[in-house]
Amino acid sequence: MCLGVTQSTRSRGQLPRHAVLSSAVSTLAFTLPGSVRYSIHTKSASAYGTRAPSLLPLGAPAPHSLRLTPAATLRDSLSGSLCSSTTSLIRCSARMDLRGRAVLGVNRLRVLMLFYTMARIMAEQEVENLSGLSTNPEKDIFVVRENGTTCLMAEFAAKFIVPYDVWASNYVDLITEQADISLTRGAEVKGRCGHNESELQVFWVDRAYALKMLFVKESHNTSNGPEATWRLSKVQFVYDSSEKTHFKEAISAGKHTANSHHLSALVTPAGKSYECQAQQTISLASSDPQKTVTMILSAVHIQPFDIISDFVFSEEHKCPVDEREQLEETLPLILGLILGLVIVVTLVIYHLHHKMTANQVQIPRDRSQYKHMG
Repeated sequence: MCLGVTQSTRSRGQLPRHAVLSSAVSTLAFTLPGSVRYSIHTKSASAYGTRAPSLLPLGAPAPHSLRLTPAATLRDSLSGSLCSSTTSLIRCSARMDLRGRAVLGVNRLRVLMLFYTMARIMAEQEVENLSGLSTNPEKDIFVVRENGTTCLMAEFAAKFIVPYDVWASNYVDLITEQADISLTRGAEVKGRCGHNESELQVFWVDRAYALKMLFVKESHNTSNGPEATWRLSKVQFVYDSSEKTHFKEAISAGKHTANSHHLSALVTPAGKSYECQAQQTISLASSDPQKTVTMILSAVHIQPFDIISDFVFSEEHKCPVDEREQLEETLPLILGLILGLVIVVTLVIYHLHHKMTANQVQIPRDRSQYKHMG
């Protein structure tokens, strides 16, 4: 006769009235019709620590701590061996009690993981749309915060040029039109921050349009040692060509997704923000066959990592286009300053020379005046 211990509390019910109970020195078993032998399991070793188990009367409800299991399949869960008739009841029960504690520890770990996941989800929702503070009506401002600290800031104006097909007037040929879709104010925004990966998602026009931007931070070995940079690694634009504001009678109207391929844009040294007032274009391959969506960014100021102060960008890293335009703007001024300096120096030299020559004795050019000299 085998007797084991389990932690389960699911087996509730009554012992059949026609069950035949039998007991030995430290075992309790009964036999149901069909010659299937069952054992009664208890939950804790303490139940038998001081006294032997009492027999249940026929037809009495089984306690919630009891579970009926075929005796032929009872195993000691820790050792994996069958509990023989000579195995101590207290020892077997104690082993199963340890197993119960281990299961309880696993359950606690699962609860902690659940709370951690919920906290991460709540952190992702700490986002703000501050576009109303921008003096540029086309520029949007988005802020992502985690644990009350700003971890991502983005200011930019975005426009998407989306080609789509419509029927010609003869309803035989196809004509390709273009939809100009601008990111509007009041958009819904989501985001998340990480040590090496951050993400910004924007939805507008009742989620007919959605923009997702993924930023990554990487470390590279250079001649000057390891250097860390961050970049825009992926752009995804989802659009609904059945939306009537921008699409007029589009063929195959519906949801389409445009993605970037092997993107490496806005490359910036770690710890700095990226700033670029000039327009930048990014090509996106659409799920609509043979269509390429063009994304145009302007007035960009973004920092997805290493923000030190709330709502304050770190030192700016200018894009090459802005640096070139700034040089083109300042070059005439520099040349003008140099020219003015040359003129001033020339006038000073002339004045000094004239002053020095004025103090010298003038020799008369008329020889008739020589007799009056001396």
